[in-house]
Amino acid sequence: MDVGAREQIVHDEIETCPYLDGKRARMPLRWQLGEVRGLALDQSLAAGDRRVGRMLYRTSCPECHACEPIRINVEHFRRSRSQRRAARRNQDVRVLIGPASFTQEKLDLYNRHKFERGLAQKETAMTRRGYDGWFLQSCTRTAEMRYMLGERLIGVGIVDVGLMDTSSVYFYFDPDESRRSLGTWSTLVEIEYLRRRGGRFHYLGLYVGDCRHLSYKARFLPHERLVDGAWRRFDGTASSG
Repeated sequence: MDVGAREQIVHDEIETCPYLDGKRARMPLRWQLGEVRGLALDQSLAAGDRRVGRMLYRTSCPECHACEPIRINVEHFRRSRSQRRAARRNQDVRVLIGPASFTQEKLDLYNRHKFERGLAQKETAMTRRGYDGWFLQSCTRTAEMRYMLGERLIGVGIVDVGLMDTSSVYFYFDPDESRRSLGTWSTLVEIEYLRRRGGRFHYLGLYVGDCRHLSYKARFLPHERLVDGAWRRFDGTASSG
């Protein structure tokens, strides 16, 4: 079914929620017939969209509104004490930024991250075709951040880049380096990347308070969350929002 000249719905079903047990989810996938770049991407992110491959989606669940898009105003953001510690732990890590691309090393690292951290109990290993379709066949400008310890790849971040805003698509890392808090560190790197470009909002994806894999995002303060159709500021105080 066509939903406009620029996109087409290719999947729209009620399914098991990937974030909360016992919940049902609806996330229509909209195939992008053209490019979504610059200001168009900024506007899409502000409306709550996420990207996977050449598709955009946003939650439209029948019974639950736990998923809240979350973003950081990079000029207002301040690192917490624990985030500063994470930065110090990774002073020996080099970050190389360039176009997103495929290597077998990246695919192997992605699969280790998913299986060794218990994130893929019901999934099979990602293939090259899946990796290309998930991350590289983008409808927008997509950058890749490689995290190197010496000559060893220990993390990869996929980031979409708009006119003024960026969006963290996915980050995976070497489970043997968990003590480094690489997930926190990568978010700090992405925020600083946008700040240096003179940008505005860095989108972290979805926040779900009762999902431990997503609730950590609220530690980046101040931040804004899309609640009931409006962006609300949270600064960690009881009265924020």
